[in-house]
Amino acid sequence: MVGFGVVIPVLPVFVREFGVGYTEVGAVISAFALMRLLAAPLVGTLVDKVGERVILSSGIIIVSASTALTGLAQSYAEVLIMRGLGGIGSAMFSISAMSLLLATTAPTLRGRAVGFYQGGFLLGGMTGPAIGGFLAALSLRAPFFFYAATLLVAGIIGIALLRSPSQHVREQRDAERPPIPLRVVLSDRRYRAAIVANLAVGWSSFGVRTALIPVLIVEVLHESTVWTGIAIAIAAVAQTLALAPAGRIVDTVGRRPAIIGAFTAAAVAMIAIPFAGDIWTLIALVSVYGVASAFMGTAPAAAVGDAAGGRTGTPVALFSAVADLGAIVGALVAGILVDLLSFHAAFATAMVLLLAASLYAAARMPAAFQRP
Repeated sequence: MVGFGVVIPVLPVFVREFGVGYTEVGAVISAFALMRLLAAPLVGTLVDKVGERVILSSGIIIVSASTALTGLAQSYAEVLIMRGLGGIGSAMFSISAMSLLLATTAPTLRGRAVGFYQGGFLLGGMTGPAIGGFLAALSLRAPFFFYAATLLVAGIIGIALLRSPSQHVREQRDAERPPIPLRVVLSDRRYRAAIVANLAVGWSSFGVRTALIPVLIVEVLHESTVWTGIAIAIAAVAQTLALAPAGRIVDTVGRRPAIIGAFTAAAVAMIAIPFAGDIWTLIALVSVYGVASAFMGTAPAAAVGDAAGGRTGTPVALFSAVADLGAIVGALVAGILVDLLSFHAAFATAMVLLLAASLYAAARMPAAFQRP
């Protein structure tokens, strides 16, 4: 995540260097998510059959290679293709990692476990954007090579620490408690609420926010890319500080109230962001969104673990896929709306979906916290 954070403030501006419009910027964001979406069903099956170790390490290596080639790209088309290949590797890593986490964590600790897991990402998210902003001042291509190097390190760590085949652990667990059929998981109201919530997260966080906030800072507020990195880093700090209490609330109070409150707060922050008149107001708003994201990341994922039980490869793959679908459509729609209307219209779409997720949880999830 240090490397990923380095790329965040650079990618939209880097794409604009090829003389393309905002729609094309959104297409690059969507290409990554599209290939994640297409690869997800196969990855879920492979995780269940092959195990997490091979899929996790292979995915990281694929993202590393594609990122380095993005830094060498000489045309918009090359960037688009390399980002798509990176999406396949990203699906392999993220699905296998989350499947391993949920399948090996006690139900009453899932919220805190997911929060701790996300904390590792956010530690990189706090430092990465700031580093990326300064690297971008030297060259818009330098962050991509930095990212590729950090991924190689992560891949080696994955291979070294997951020495024992996880399939043995899975078989032992399945013998103690038979896996829940996918059709039963799909009919579970907790899983459906998590799916709706993750669609909103994909649209707002990985679609609208990722595609437009860097451009908003540079081209509307007329600040440098260094401030983009600083803004994202401060929001990551806010999210990190909120992870521990968010995990406790999700595990003790329940998944439902966490989703309702967090997604409502995030909706308010998103609709207010394009009205920010200066960089400090924008930083405050993205920080509010960061605090809400601590709950938005933990509660739906914990609900997936509650509904799916021990075997989580395919349910996690579907859960991941809807976020990618939101990112694909969200980034494209956001880019089109900015080109045709305004930033305000683009951010309004995120507000609508976030509110929809909150209302769906209020209406459909169990009213009381149910321990699996």
